[in-house]
Amino acid sequence: MPIKIPDTLPAFNTLVSEGVRVMTETMAVRQDIRPLQIGLLNLMPNKIKTEVQMARLVGASPLQVEFSLVRIGGHKAKNTSEDHLLSFYETWEEVKHRKFDGFIITGAPVETLPYEDVTYWQEMKEIFDWTTTNVHSTMNVCWGAMAAIYHFHGVPKHGLKEKAFGVYRHRNLSPASVYLNGFSDDFQVPVSRWTEVRREDVEKAGNDLEILMESDEMGLCLVHERAGRRLFMFNHVEYDSTSLADEYFRDVDAGIPIKMPHDYFPHNDDTLAPLNRWRGHAHLLFGNWINEIYQTTPYDLEKIGTE
Repeated sequence: MPIKIPDTLPAFNTLVSEGVRVMTETMAVRQDIRPLQIGLLNLMPNKIKTEVQMARLVGASPLQVEFSLVRIGGHKAKNTSEDHLLSFYETWEEVKHRKFDGFIITGAPVETLPYEDVTYWQEMKEIFDWTTTNVHSTMNVCWGAMAAIYHFHGVPKHGLKEKAFGVYRHRNLSPASVYLNGFSDDFQVPVSRWTEVRREDVEKAGNDLEILMESDEMGLCLVHERAGRRLFMFNHVEYDSTSLADEYFRDVDAGIPIKMPHDYFPHNDDTLAPLNRWRGHAHLLFGNWINEIYQTTPYDLEKIGTE
């Protein structure tokens, strides 16, 4: 089944060109099934790029998915036009009466700030609490994952001396996990962050947290909270082939000291196009997440959060 998004959304043509099946409202109503309701709280500055990345992964599911774009109401985006936001996004205040089968919370460019110093932290706390009653399963990514695991479990983040930046080998620590079905024992994941969440802090937080992916060099990657059906993904499986290059050349052009991303450009030559070595596992992770939602979510949306 395809993903349902507005046919005027910029991501629409990109997804169609990549072979992702998308559908219009007219097509959707012909199918006598309940589509999964997946929301995306997009905190990234370049919202259009993030929309494409997440819709690409969600849209690869064989299930019909209705994809809703959500933003923080009190925060003004600097890199996305107001027309785009008004046309395609709803604020969290406008959707908080709804129930969602799945909800994605992205990273944000506030990673080095203490959580309490983020201007929209109070709203983020309300959103996190709202997911316990209105969302069946949540996928938290990068800063969103760090903020969520701090909010729910008190797990702190730690600053790094230099940016964790590049493509790193990771290990599958739980092959029997429904979220890692089909994963190889060893795989590549893009990393781009100035902070980290440490294994010892997660282990202190209690037995409800299960570490699923880890890198010998970069530490934790994916943690699962059993009771709340939350995933905490600290890295960027959703990244495009050129995402790390875009970040690298942006900093180079701005005169910001930055090392070449690890094991990314062929032969460490930044004039060569990088190869995507994580796409398959990104699709596996999101496909497994959506399948688990489908297997466990109530048919009646209003029963979400009442278990």
